[in-house]
Amino acid sequence: MYQRIYLSGKDVSTAVDWDFMVDGGRRAGEWAKIPVPSNWELHGFGTYNYGHDHNNKDRVLGKERGFYKYEFDVPDSWKGQMVKLVFEGAMTDTEVRVNGKSAGELFQGGFYRFSFEISKLLNFGQKNRLEVVVAKHSANASVNRAEREADYWIFGGIYRPVYLEVLPKIHFERIAVNPHADGKFEAIVLLNDYLNGGVLEVELFELESKKTLGTLQVPVKEKEINIQGEFVGIQSWNPESPKLYEAVFRLKDNKQALFEKSERIGFRTVELREQDGIYVNGKRVIFKGVNRHSFYPNSGRALSDVNHLEDILLMKEMNMNAVRMSHYPPDERFLDLCDSLGLFVLNEVAGWQQGYDTLIGPKVIKATVWKDANHPSVIIWDHGNEGGWDFQNEKWFHHYDIQKRPVIYPWLIRNGVDTHHYFHYNAGVQRLTHGQTPFFPTEFMHGLYDGGHGAGLEDYWRDFMRNPVSSGGFLWVFADEAVVRTDRDGQLDADGNHAPDGILGPYKEKEGSFYTIKNIWSPIQISPLVINRHFDGNIWIENQYIYSSLKNCQLEWSFHQIRDFDSMDKLDEGKISLPDILPGEKKMVKLPISTQNMQADFIKLTAYDRNGNELYSWSRAIPDATAFAARFKSTGIPKADMTVVNEKNDRLHIKAGKMEFEFDLIDGQLKRVVKNGKDLSFKDGPIPVGVASHVEKVKWEMDNEGNIIIRNQYSSFPKNSLWKVKPDGALYFEADGPLLNGQLLDYLGFSFGYPEEKVIGVKWIGNGPYRVWRNRQKGVEFGLWEKAYNNTITGYSYDNLVYPEFKGYHANIYAMQLITEEGKIQFVSESPGMYFKLYNPENSPFATNGVRPEMPLGDISFLHQISPIGNKFAGPETMGPTGNKIRAISHSGDQAFAIKLLITFED
Repeated sequence: MYQRIYLSGKDVSTAVDWDFMVDGGRRAGEWAKIPVPSNWELHGFGTYNYGHDHNNKDRVLGKERGFYKYEFDVPDSWKGQMVKLVFEGAMTDTEVRVNGKSAGELFQGGFYRFSFEISKLLNFGQKNRLEVVVAKHSANASVNRAEREADYWIFGGIYRPVYLEVLPKIHFERIAVNPHADGKFEAIVLLNDYLNGGVLEVELFELESKKTLGTLQVPVKEKEINIQGEFVGIQSWNPESPKLYEAVFRLKDNKQALFEKSERIGFRTVELREQDGIYVNGKRVIFKGVNRHSFYPNSGRALSDVNHLEDILLMKEMNMNAVRMSHYPPDERFLDLCDSLGLFVLNEVAGWQQGYDTLIGPKVIKATVWKDANHPSVIIWDHGNEGGWDFQNEKWFHHYDIQKRPVIYPWLIRNGVDTHHYFHYNAGVQRLTHGQTPFFPTEFMHGLYDGGHGAGLEDYWRDFMRNPVSSGGFLWVFADEAVVRTDRDGQLDADGNHAPDGILGPYKEKEGSFYTIKNIWSPIQISPLVINRHFDGNIWIENQYIYSSLKNCQLEWSFHQIRDFDSMDKLDEGKISLPDILPGEKKMVKLPISTQNMQADFIKLTAYDRNGNELYSWSRAIPDATAFAARFKSTGIPKADMTVVNEKNDRLHIKAGKMEFEFDLIDGQLKRVVKNGKDLSFKDGPIPVGVASHVEKVKWEMDNEGNIIIRNQYSSFPKNSLWKVKPDGALYFEADGPLLNGQLLDYLGFSFGYPEEKVIGVKWIGNGPYRVWRNRQKGVEFGLWEKAYNNTITGYSYDNLVYPEFKGYHANIYAMQLITEEGKIQFVSESPGMYFKLYNPENSPFATNGVRPEMPLGDISFLHQISPIGNKFAGPETMGPTGNKIRAISHSGDQAFAIKLLITFED
């Protein structure tokens, strides 16, 4: 039987201490203990470097070496067997000695498995001494260009496991499998030595039941054995149903087993059909993918099972079906989990923007293919990234890969696919959405800070899907790569704007785009529909899976009534099983709802896959804003007998109950609010934002109900607005809708002033809990929401990273309560589809222009239209229709929706 004996931990969580010293940087020349696997910078040794530091004359480029020592026991029982010493990964040039003697030639390349046959170097029945020297930078210039001069953190050390393989004299040097979706099976087995006679046997088992599904046999005549056959009744592997089997390979001689090794395999077939697409098991694939580095803040590239599992589960939660291994092959365990949980994998040989030479390239390609080729999740090989290749090396993928997977060049149109990076919306002549070549950008929607990712994704995705050769794409990137700086008291460092590009924060905090992606990529989609009191329960369900019917999936529904800002009731709920809707089909289903249900404030719909995992939850308001406001208006302020009005020096002073207001009769703005003799800080509005407009005329009057009305006329937008002070102290504001024509607008509405330092939090009824941009409005849903004040700068303020962010735009306001040191300011909207803004989000000092969106002046804004956000490399205008300025249109006689707000000041 095959066995491994770990000299290190199996992962970073079970690391084993070795003796260690570095010859440069921190703690140089000092022997100490270090856990293996690990990166030495995270343990106080050497020098931190980002890959761009080689171009920065102000940065010291650490080129230290790490010296390791470890003693291990070798029992007498191992005599006569072959012992291999295996390193899963060390950065970067690695020299190994056992008991003072060289184990073999220097290995160069930081992301690859390598091994040494050390049987003749061992002292059996005694302690044995292992010495390893790891050079952070390579003696081979192409290795440094491919791996060390890259857009990621540069670490040193033995960061993946080290173990011994104890093998019989005759054993398998390599097993390469090619199990097809139809049950056909092929494998190439390479022996380490010649065997006179004997049989190679492959027996297939169910994983769970251990039931045998058949056996194949072939006589052994050469060191390289080809075995072929077919297994009947197998289920093919795909990411929606990741069915795995155990294939047990046995080498027999005279019916006695000489060696046995198991491989966990999946049956699936990969095809690249030119001018068509990538097909897996005969189905055209749409990649809903993301790029992922092997990284965790406090351990660098040394990871644990928990890290791998967390990443994959978060990808699955976003309804992704694919991951690209940017920009190097991953840990063995990560691919095991992709196999079992279900993700397509693009596996990549390193070469960020420069490639290996023809000496190193073939070696690391061989190491990658030999290690990872049996994983059913791996369906494509990436030969480097963005120029990081030598085309002469491509042949080695085809030479070593029995499955003959497609080989692609991320960002090129080559080998039958187009993977161009970061193109503008609608770009490409005879390519991309305008071409006939299957395309899937291996990087797009660059997610610096709060830009990219979900912002613009809906526009791009719709454009992709209109071309039948679209094969989806891969977002950049999964998580912010802010590393713990042990040389800076544990500060998290993303190296300016080089590494804060994630959908998630460094510790996997969810940014707003997480839910946008989850919504857009949900395999169960509900077609757009209007829900109101007349809703009859009929909804259209679309199946966007590749392989799976919606049979055994479920849709849960519930109705909710909002009492106030602190409570709501669930009025009714239920769950239906969805019918047999096939991939690509759309069918109507009917919810068993009653007329009484439609008196609720909102309906929530949740789709579950056949395993009970939530795919997405949608919620929609039932009454419109006007109807909701009629029920929700505050009744907590007592009626007053009389309203007192005083006009002096172009100011209008009004006393109504416990409230006093002062208005400027020149600009029509509210200048002062007093409650029970105490000044409140809400003032200085309305200020029109989005267009140049000024007040031309202000007049006031008292109506028959004792309301004081201040009317403002403007030069542009709005034509008219009014304030109404009611005798009970409530304040009402109304402004005409946007009757403009021809102007190009980023945003449009009104702003008011309130000091940020006095804000405690906010509760609101509308879409939440995350903020939105004009080009990122999916992923927020209607409900009752609450969040405390925070000043999170997305992807930057790692010392206090709180999501959802407090500041910014929020959609579909029905009511909002700003909680302050002075009390609660309550706004109830009677207008459909309005936004509110709470302060302008601060920008990182490293923000590029694309992620510095145009924002309206003012503290609190109520808006008809809001601005979009761009990405790291470009502004929102390059990212699709919702990133463009909106052109205003109108005709005489139009009745546009006005902004209508009831404002009260609560205790």
